[in-house]
Amino acid sequence: MASAYCARTKRAQSVPGHQAPGCLLQRVCLGHIRNRANRIGWNYPRFLFFVQIHSIVSGWCGVASGEDRRGKVPSAAAKDNLSISWMRKALFLLLAPFLQLTPAVAADLAFITSQNGNAVSILDLHSHEIIAQTPLDGAPAPVAYDPRSRRAYVISADTGRLSVLDEQARIINRKELGEGAFGIAVAPNGGVFVTDWFNGKLMRLDGELNQAWIAETGAAPAGVAVSNDGLLVATADRDDNQVSIFDSGTGRLIRRIETAGKHPFAVKFHDGRLWTADVMSDVVSVIDPIGGQLVGEVKTGSHPYGIAFTEGRGFVTNQYDSTLTVFDIKSLKVIGEVKVGDYPEGIATLPEGGGVVVANWDSDTVTLVNAQTLEIIAEVEMPAGPRAFGQFTGRQVQP
Repeated sequence: MASAYCARTKRAQSVPGHQAPGCLLQRVCLGHIRNRANRIGWNYPRFLFFVQIHSIVSGWCGVASGEDRRGKVPSAAAKDNLSISWMRKALFLLLAPFLQLTPAVAADLAFITSQNGNAVSILDLHSHEIIAQTPLDGAPAPVAYDPRSRRAYVISADTGRLSVLDEQARIINRKELGEGAFGIAVAPNGGVFVTDWFNGKLMRLDGELNQAWIAETGAAPAGVAVSNDGLLVATADRDDNQVSIFDSGTGRLIRRIETAGKHPFAVKFHDGRLWTADVMSDVVSVIDPIGGQLVGEVKTGSHPYGIAFTEGRGFVTNQYDSTLTVFDIKSLKVIGEVKVGDYPEGIATLPEGGGVVVANWDSDTVTLVNAQTLEIIAEVEMPAGPRAFGQFTGRQVQP
């Protein structure tokens, strides 16, 4: 919205006959407000408020010079009354730049990677419209959005190139990681964790994409997840049917734990436990990461792939059934199934917590599902092959 504000301001200033304010007080006050507006990102209604303030200052300055708005000189009594009125307004104006002005409402965004279409789309989760899009070659699939840094990290599966995008879908940085780079998650204090599928590694990159450490995982690490407190990072080691848990700060291996099923792919920390979607066994593993043991499992549909949590429920994408399995996270009992698009893969919660967002690879759509009613909120068409494997949703953080 800041760009829209600036564009409208420029158009207003280019109107023929528009003159720069001549009063020193007017110039100083308006300068304060303009600077404040630019810093907080005023939207259009606040621009209109700015125009009203501009009018107040112009009127006061006219009175101070002995003229009314028509350019006529008022009587002494009228001038005194006008001066008092405009002085009160000017006092408010002087204080306005120092008041706490609320910034534009932050948007809830989803960064959707389309592997077949070689594109990344930014979806507004309230309007359900694509607000920005960029081509990205090499089959982009894994993604991690970090609202704090206002960046999204995307890996092209065919090449292993890591691309960093801003919230306007502009590519601002890149790093070649090699063809094995796959799973990705945002690291505490900036940067990302990335798995190396071919070489059985987990690396941590800082905010400038420099390597902080690298550690050995099991075979074919797929997903990667960070604990809520940021102290632990875990990988789903697909071909070893296990998870590996590391110290996120140093990369020190803490423990490895077998999963309930074969080929764990997605992995997620939630409610003090570690959860994996075990693709070849149609189950979700429930693991105690501190005690280091398997504590339960949940039956799913065919070929579970991604997992997300909200409203006390777990949601799992079932690739071959084109459904979501929904279960209670305390009892681990299945609540129901939801029909979504064809071959659902990536899944993430809505930032407000009321539902989930699902990327449907074969139907080229994204589906939004209400977490309580399990009804479809919206379905949005995407470029070919949306996958969005990772934490791809978030709420913008205003500066």
